[in-house]
Amino acid sequence: MRKAQLYTFYTPHMVLDKNGKNVSRSPQKPKLLLNFLERHTLSSYINLQSNFPPFAQEDFYLAHTEHYVDSFFAGKKPLAISNNLDWSPQFAESIRYTNASLYHAIRHAVTHPDEICFSPVSGFHHAIPQAGVGYCTFSGQVIASVRLFRELGLRGAYIDLDGHFGNSIEDSRSFVSDLSLAVPRGIGNINPGDKHQKYMSNLRRELGLLRDAILEKRIDYVVFCHGADSHEDDDTRGQCTTEEWLECSSLFYEFVQKIDQKRQKPLPLVLCLFGGYRKDDYNSVLSLHTSDLVTCLNTLCGQQILFEPVVKPRKK
Repeated sequence: MRKAQLYTFYTPHMVLDKNGKNVSRSPQKPKLLLNFLERHTLSSYINLQSNFPPFAQEDFYLAHTEHYVDSFFAGKKPLAISNNLDWSPQFAESIRYTNASLYHAIRHAVTHPDEICFSPVSGFHHAIPQAGVGYCTFSGQVIASVRLFRELGLRGAYIDLDGHFGNSIEDSRSFVSDLSLAVPRGIGNINPGDKHQKYMSNLRRELGLLRDAILEKRIDYVVFCHGADSHEDDDTRGQCTTEEWLECSSLFYEFVQKIDQKRQKPLPLVLCLFGGYRKDDYNSVLSLHTSDLVTCLNTLCGQQILFEPVVKPRKK
């Protein structure tokens, strides 16, 4: 049995104090979610890991051009706002911590596989080597996994259930020479296509392929990114009903449970947030994310938490 809490790599330095004119609330999401958990008396299941160091500016050169990285941290437009978010010195500083959070969460998970790690971050999976794209500034997945491969020789897989295809990994393969060793092609970047039951069928098929790769020791850790924008009532109109979205969580955590049993040891596992956009009711986004965390705790950590997500229908 795994430890009974989620080891959460969070610091207030990750959070933008004021959202300004940003359409996306992702720069504030980590704090909003932790506050939501506290309001629902779930904070006791969060084991905060807040002392991790931020990335240095040079760390981002691993996955991005020096021109883009230097332009972003200097606030030089248009590259500094190529992510479609307002730039500020505090936002630039927060980016150092959000990207570092994922790396340190994975590193902790692979050295303590009985501890499920949680990096409450988003804003990674659309960035390309030369610029930010779609609310994403840097490709944190690429940086984290390539660093871990170079340091420990470990290979990872991302199950990306955000509502939009996670292009960062694929678009970075030609820029980062060993990315396809760190995140193998075909099984390392899972993004199910289609909608509703076809989406669920595609997820099951992809999990089957991933199961084989894990048992054959071709994948050493898994990062689960269950974006709330894959919900059909999200502002971006995702792929799943509430029932289907929750079923995705159950499918994945039951999959991990079976893998643990076959391996007779826990699979290193990290959870992420990724997308979710509701101008009319952001609590719906936070409620979905909370439900996913609760499903993880109940399925893999032996908890019996009662939590019913509340997702308000989107106004037509």
